[in-house]
Amino acid sequence: MTPLLYREDAYLREAPARVVAITPEGGAVLDRSLFYPKGGGQPGDSGWLEWDGTRLAIATAVKAEDGQSSVLVPAEPAALPPMGAHVVQHLDWERRHAHMRVHTALHLLSVVIPLPVTGGQIGATGGRLDFLMPEPPEDRAAIEDALNALVDRDLPVTECWITEADLDAQPDLVKTLSVKPPRGAGKVRLVRIGEPSEQVDLQPCGGTHVARTGEIGALRLGKIENKGKQNRRVTLLLA
Repeated sequence: MTPLLYREDAYLREAPARVVAITPEGGAVLDRSLFYPKGGGQPGDSGWLEWDGTRLAIATAVKAEDGQSSVLVPAEPAALPPMGAHVVQHLDWERRHAHMRVHTALHLLSVVIPLPVTGGQIGATGGRLDFLMPEPPEDRAAIEDALNALVDRDLPVTECWITEADLDAQPDLVKTLSVKPPRGAGKVRLVRIGEPSEQVDLQPCGGTHVARTGEIGALRLGKIENKGKQNRRVTLLLA
């Protein structure tokens, strides 16, 4: 199993690694994955690699065929580090941290609007969730106030794991109708907001998050759009 450094420590900004594969498309696979690969509505990380005095810009990361490793995609055609080369991975930290803030904020949005989620997307300045919501919310200000109240409580954001069988026995944990939790390893990662005895949210998630809700900062509600007879798209912005 490739160590998933982005999951072990979402705040790690650089790490050494060794090149273990070059894909036919021209991407590099390392033996330790610092770059989060695109998935679950969260973009892949960007940054750069350094080796032997060479620097290679990385535009994004996608999942390898094994479903675990990250394939690093160069920003432009360039010579890749050779097989077996020792490199140092560097994240575009400001972009990654923005994704962490937005991702955690969207979990809070799913708390404030307790409806099934039919889609979502994370960006560096904000994100959106699509809800199974036949009618638009009556009070936008109340939603925004509730979100910022959860941010201001500076709640801890932690993780725990359950077996796939336990998740099957608790289907209410899965809020998203369009994105299913990753399976196959026998266990599923849950992200919890709040203390275990007073949690405000608990749901399966493979993405990166801030350590406390206070780190998100102020939030502003954006557009609420009609996306079909039963769906509304709610946009959330970092203020």
